[in-house]
Amino acid sequence: MKVQELNRLLGNMDIYLLDQVLKGRFTPDMKLLDAGCGEGRNTHYFIQKGFGIAGLDQDPMAIQMARTYAKSINPRFDPECFQVGKVEELFYQDEVFDGVLSSAVLHFAESEHQFINMFSEMIRVLKKEGLLWVRTCTDAGATFKEGKATEKGRFLLPDGSERFVFTESLLQQVIGEFHLSWIEPPKSVVVHGRRAMGVYLFKKL
Repeated sequence: MKVQELNRLLGNMDIYLLDQVLKGRFTPDMKLLDAGCGEGRNTHYFIQKGFGIAGLDQDPMAIQMARTYAKSINPRFDPECFQVGKVEELFYQDEVFDGVLSSAVLHFAESEHQFINMFSEMIRVLKKEGLLWVRTCTDAGATFKEGKATEKGRFLLPDGSERFVFTESLLQQVIGEFHLSWIEPPKSVVVHGRRAMGVYLFKKL
């Protein structure tokens, strides 16, 4: 397959989400939610393949772009599947999705309280045995030790950004509180001396 064909198929999908696609974690009979979808870059493959996928983001312009891209990819796709909203205030019913995706969203939480609310809502709309895939800033490696805590519980990282950090202690807290198990061990990519991004794949028990 040529590079152009791959680009048309995958769009700008997160490479770590692609890893899960290649492992067969998602099947067309699954109903998915991209929570904090932005312009929908992680939805293009699923739209092409006929998945039932919805997207939500608090930026109206991003949602408009997501709808436009979706219709260009698959004219039969309902653009109203993309809606404006906040992850911590999801308007979906309980346990309606087989999988929830969260790519580089949770580290924009303003506090631990908001982080827990966002996490809780994603779990609420997820079916039992459903999959939660998360990519967010983590405390893996030495990066976190070099960061400075702010008054809101966020951290000033060595790369100059301010993020909420998904620490190991908070990870253990949400696993217990929300009754989660691992599909595979978490992984982190460390940009030496600057930041670390973790990838997590949970199952709701």
